[in-house]
Amino acid sequence: MSFICLNKIHKTYGKPPNAFEALRGIDLEIREGEFVALMGPSGSGKSTLANILGCLDSPTSGIYEFCGVNVSNLNLKQKALLRRHYIGFIFQGFNLLPRTTALENVELPLLYRQVPKKERIKLSMQALEMVGLEKWYNHQSNALSGGQQQRVAIARAIASKPLFLLADEPTGNLDTKRSVEIMEILARLNQESKITILMVTHEPEMAQYATREIVFLDGLIQRDSANTALCRKQA
Repeated sequence: MSFICLNKIHKTYGKPPNAFEALRGIDLEIREGEFVALMGPSGSGKSTLANILGCLDSPTSGIYEFCGVNVSNLNLKQKALLRRHYIGFIFQGFNLLPRTTALENVELPLLYRQVPKKERIKLSMQALEMVGLEKWYNHQSNALSGGQQQRVAIARAIASKPLFLLADEPTGNLDTKRSVEIMEILARLNQESKITILMVTHEPEMAQYATREIVFLDGLIQRDSANTALCRKQA
């Protein structure tokens, strides 16, 4: 059984004669534990596919199966529960709450899941430790650097122990040095914690940290290949 399986996924925006077909019959399987980079020019369909994978949007037609469950048959409440319990999100904009601490930001998804406070703090501190920010837990988010804020965002995404992470341009707002730091964290999470990661990126240098690259063009998969040039820091 595939971890993620897409069968003839189409996504159309608008109505004829002005309809735009963003995805034109995507067939794709993703195995558990992969680190996949979704690439392609603007308008190629990669972000549309990522939104479907994250249950933020629905295909016009086709079947999306997640761990054997046909997501296409779920209602809005069921999709929200799937997101809450199984998917972690990392965005280009850090989306942290201002004037709240790093710890409080990381706790947020656990709060939505009604995790008891003691366990919530324990899991949040573990996540902050995994991204090297345990000593910064009491700092307000708006007092942290961009790289530190993205680390908090990663900690928030992994605190609930999701089955996979969906990262949308996670280094888009960072300089080269901070981008490398973030990618090394993601690569380590994938390698050591076996978290499945799907990352949308425009940057070939960042895609080199993934184990697999999928390139989109005009709503179709142009190339799907294993990454033979892994750019991972050796221990």
